[in-house]
Amino acid sequence: MYRKQEQPPIPPEKFELPVKGKLSLDNRWVIMARLIPWSEFESEYASYFDEQIGAPAKSFQMALGALIIKEKLGISAG
Repeated sequence: MYRKQEQPPIPPEKFELPVKGKLSLDNRWVIMARLIPWSEFESEYASYFDEQIGAPAKSFQMALGALIIKEKLGISAG
């Protein structure tokens, strides 16, 4: 099941850290996040899930972001 997020994700440059402050605009993850056209891929990603059956899937941004981090850092998923 896929549920489109009601609110668009917060852009990295506007994300506020819990301990006050913001992400640096020259942070490698912020730079990479700006390069990916998230909304262009969202509808195709959603088409792979049934609208009524199953547990809700993670958002496209979270799923791809986690995969990119895993691959860039060379860590395993399990």
